[in-house]
Amino acid sequence: MPRWIIIPATAGALFLLVPLIGLTSVVDWSRFISLITSESSLAALGLSLRTATASTLLCLIVGTPMALMLARGSFPGLRLVRALILLPLVLPPVVGGIALLYAFGRQGLLGEHLEALGIRIAFSTTAVVLAQAFVAMPFLVLSLEGALRTAGTRYEAVAATLGARPTTVLRRVTIPIVLPGLLSGTVLAFARALGEFGATLTFAGSLQGVTRTLPLEIYLQRETDPDAAVALSLVLVAVAVVIVASVYRRAA
Repeated sequence: MPRWIIIPATAGALFLLVPLIGLTSVVDWSRFISLITSESSLAALGLSLRTATASTLLCLIVGTPMALMLARGSFPGLRLVRALILLPLVLPPVVGGIALLYAFGRQGLLGEHLEALGIRIAFSTTAVVLAQAFVAMPFLVLSLEGALRTAGTRYEAVAATLGARPTTVLRRVTIPIVLPGLLSGTVLAFARALGEFGATLTFAGSLQGVTRTLPLEIYLQRETDPDAAVALSLVLVAVAVVIVASVYRRAA
């Protein structure tokens, strides 16, 4: 590795770390515990953790098969399908929220039929999960697809020639080989879901205890109590650091 790389690498690290240091420097530590343990703060944190977990599970259930299709499949329009699946990566979250609203809202493409059955999704906790999954799904798909392409198909081919069925090959060969990539994609999806704001606000609104996640609570507190917003921001950073560090440690 050339020595000159140290300079831009250090500059990049400082660019990411200095704002976090600035955040910790303005925390009102004398009120920190009372600020983060208020009723609204605990409700927002609990809702964020529950919905982020649910949306990550949803990403795993449907995102893993999508990554397998993109990495192992071969069919006309594959590049277009990949582009559409990864589209939420570049879309502003609020656009994703509007799209979800016109799909699952009361007058939406599917929402009006669900409404007739007594199922209401928009502006509910379910809407929070869907909004988070919409923006987080590409992170898991992209990470897992890359791991699958890097791993290749030689071990799967050997297992198939020995008589293993496709599902057995997937369970006993493919998944264990790409497990580090799957874990990385999962933690990226969880972290993205935990910090989701725009799509959640547009599609689910901000109802305390129902749809008001921690990022929404931070935004509201910023206008009324900046000290509370800073304290809750630090909590969100700490939760994200713990989760990312623990998962990447296991993956390593």
